Amino acid sequence: MNLPVFIANRLGGKDKENLSGPVIRIAVITIALGLAVMILAVAVLIGFQAEIRNKVIGFSAHIQIDNFDSNASYEASPVSIEQSFYPEMEEVEGIRHIQVFALKAGIIKTEDQLHGVVLKGIGPDYDWDFFKKNLIAGSSFQVPDSRISQELLISGRISKKLNLKVGDDVRMYFLSGSEAQPRGRKFIISGIYETGLEEFDEAYVIGDIRHIQSLNNWDSTMVSGFEVFIDDFRKLDEMGEMVYQAIGYDLNAETVTDAYPQIFDWLRLMDINVVIILILMILVAGITIISTLLIMILERTNMIGILKALGIIDNDLRKLFLYLTARIIAKGMLWGNIFGIGIGLVQYYTHIIPLDEASYYISFVPVSLNIIHILLINGATFLICLMMVLIPGYIIGRITPVKAISYR
Repeated sequence: MNLPVFIANRLGGKDKENLSGPVIRIAVITIALGLAVMILAVAVLIGFQAEIRNKVIGFSAHIQIDNFDSNASYEASPVSIEQSFYPEMEEVEGIRHIQVFALKAGIIKTEDQLHGVVLKGIGPDYDWDFFKKNLIAGSSFQVPDSRISQELLISGRISKKLNLKVGDDVRMYFLSGSEAQPRGRKFIISGIYETGLEEFDEAYVIGDIRHIQSLNNWDSTMVSGFEVFIDDFRKLDEMGEMVYQAIGYDLNAETVTDAYPQIFDWLRLMDINVVIILILMILVAGITIISTLLIMILERTNMIGILKALGIIDNDLRKLFLYLTARIIAKGMLWGNIFGIGIGLVQYYTHIIPLDEASYYISFVPVSLNIIHILLINGATFLICLMMVLIPGYIIGRITPVKAISYR
């Protein structure tokens, strides 16, 4: 039998009356709290980034194809849908969906209020998954082939500001070309959405693309551009370059990170905060373990002297205390996982912890528990803590049997 393991097992649970007993309990609690904080910090970071990223992508897609002269204008030159890549691009591996869109600035007018908006025109190929998840009233609408749909989707912000509800008639006015007189269109509100992204909720309404084609005097083949959705956000740059090369020299392809750099730079800055939290928690756990090991060595100086006198070498004694420390770390990590994952699951299913939606674009703390990330955090914590206890472990080599046996 492995002697250090045998002695470690015999010593297990014998410290309750000694100073090391409460110190070990404090060490277990410290490791548990540190690991729980690390698990939750990473889970909240990933969940928050995914929620905000998905909301921005829901409005503008992963990749947007339009004319070079668009420059974020709502009156851009049209693009023909008769392209070699549409809709065949959906067959390319990594491309989930491609759809047409058109934009036009307008004004919603009620009896006593005006509000500037952007009408986003959509076609029969539009993917409604994003808006269906964010609807707070009413429903989405279908774009029929036989006629122009008069239905309109507006945001909760616009609804509250203009006192509109599902089923209400609403008039919008647009300027077209060089015409001095604005053109009016009547719509019926079919649904109200709420994403929390003020930049979008304050401005965008969704309607039939044929309204924009008519207002701009375009034919049925003219659109503002195409929206491309991909399967894996991590391959965004790679897929963006592939799309750019596939569409020809006369069109431009822009990724969502290039279109909204301020949002994605803000999300990337959060990585630094989480890294700082991880470093601090691991350092606290490591220092606590070092302190615990020093106290254990101090209390067992007599035992170390006797074992040395019996012929046990320093490496075996270091292994003995390494095993004892590993058990403390493992116990703390067990409770840390229980608390961290447990709190994460409660928040995931209940959204019990709220957020200020005006500041964070979301009304609750989002959590994304990934088994790979949890395993990496556990593995890194265990290894770093064990490596840190090697330093005080060399104190054992400086203990002489004669002095240790007579130590009181």
